[in-house]
Amino acid sequence: MRGWQSQTHVKHYCRYHVVFIPKYRRKSIYGTLRKDIEGIFKELCRQYGIELEGGACNG
Repeated sequence: MRGWQSQTHVKHYCRYHVVFIPKYRRKSIYGTLRKDIEGIFKELCRQYGIELEGGACNG
């Protein structure tokens, strides 16, 4: 789903910025769980046909 889309009087390029912030930000999120969460997001993007441009875990 890349590229410009158009309607009668409008052209648009739809992009979203998603931020995942857990309720309790524990250090465990940035260790082993980080890889699991990354895998879940990649699988969801693949299922819905979404292009994942990048990801970062700051902690």
